[in-house]
Amino acid sequence: MRVFAAIVPPPDVVEHLDSFLDVRREHGSLRWTDASQFHVTLAFSAECSEQSVDDWAERLAESAGRRTRFEASLGGGGAFPSVADAKVLWAGVRAPEGALSQLALSARSGATASGVPVDGGRFRPHVTLARLGLGVDVTRWVRILDSYDGPAWTVDAITLVRSHLGQGRRGKPRYEPLAEIPLG
Repeated sequence: MRVFAAIVPPPDVVEHLDSFLDVRREHGSLRWTDASQFHVTLAFSAECSEQSVDDWAERLAESAGRRTRFEASLGGGGAFPSVADAKVLWAGVRAPEGALSQLALSARSGATASGVPVDGGRFRPHVTLARLGLGVDVTRWVRILDSYDGPAWTVDAITLVRSHLGQGRRGKPRYEPLAEIPLG
């Protein structure tokens, strides 16, 4: 199974960002992420057994119970691997210093302890907005995103999600929430 632990912004926050992007999407040839899939990935595994997922969820519940809730908002933007040669366009996530990185560390540690191989490099909190096939200069898009300042919300849970490749709209992934794990 493809599984990830994530922070999922509430519907009003997603709607606010989606409305900001909506009037701008027609002016670019990017492959936009469906707003229903906006999330902040804390840990991702492309290969996870069902038994390991259950153990991971238990470990997440233990560590999340020791974390306090905090305020976050979406704003600004960037690109991976770089603005000049982008393959992913993203919105930034604003939160108290270290709050998201501590959650990511707990999610990744819990996965590893459960025998779940964790993919990815250094944690950079973001919401993926669009993907590009070849590296493209997205300086203009990043400047637009730098003007975005989304509403704040309380991060109060981690969601464990299964990703079904190619089963969503227009061949995109379909996400299936497996567990919502409260903080504190």
